[in-house]
Amino acid sequence: MGASILTARNLSKVVPSAEGELTILHELSLELNKGDSLAIVGSSGSGKSTLLGLLAGLDLPSSGEVTLAGQALSTLDEDQRARIRAEHVGFVFQSFQLLDSLNALENVMLPLELDGRKDARERARHLLERVGLGERLTHSPRQLSGGEQQRVAIARAFAAEPDVLFADEPTGNLDSHTGERISDLLFELNKESGTTLVLVTHDERLAHRCRRLIRLEAGLMVAPLEP
Repeated sequence: MGASILTARNLSKVVPSAEGELTILHELSLELNKGDSLAIVGSSGSGKSTLLGLLAGLDLPSSGEVTLAGQALSTLDEDQRARIRAEHVGFVFQSFQLLDSLNALENVMLPLELDGRKDARERARHLLERVGLGERLTHSPRQLSGGEQQRVAIARAFAAEPDVLFADEPTGNLDSHTGERISDLLFELNKESGTTLVLVTHDERLAHRCRRLIRLEAGLMVAPLEP
């Protein structure tokens, strides 16, 4: 697999509440190598999305440390963390988060253009063809089905060749058949590019396709599994 790309050490998140301090995540540790795949599962409120946000540097822990691509995130300011994400991280969300004013090709080109890539159009076209949307390049998100929109989002996420791809319920808004196709696509691209996948999901079939699986209950990791 190669060297470690993402580690968490004794990660905790505590927030104030009306009843006092609420522990959302309690002393969780993990380590992922390049090309790894991890599913984070658990009931609503178990801390899954909180963990995802901490691992991606979108939020900071109350204690503990996340190291992403060799950088200890708590030692960086928000601009520096944003730079780390831009250089090393991709995201796929349940809600797709495409820009309605841009067509499919332009949505995938955008992060590449922001990064100054001269081959933005060529790479975006290649990725959209790779996800089966070569005939839909000029269609706006509103002209695409949910599954097609998610495929655009996946192409956009892989466009900058991220070291780590974080996916929050990537099949949550899709029917089972379309969700399975999206799952296949994620793992095909994971294998081809060596990108590390970190998935939050309620879909047990998707979760068990990952090399590693952890289950959260009330902010605690229970019975980490490695198939």
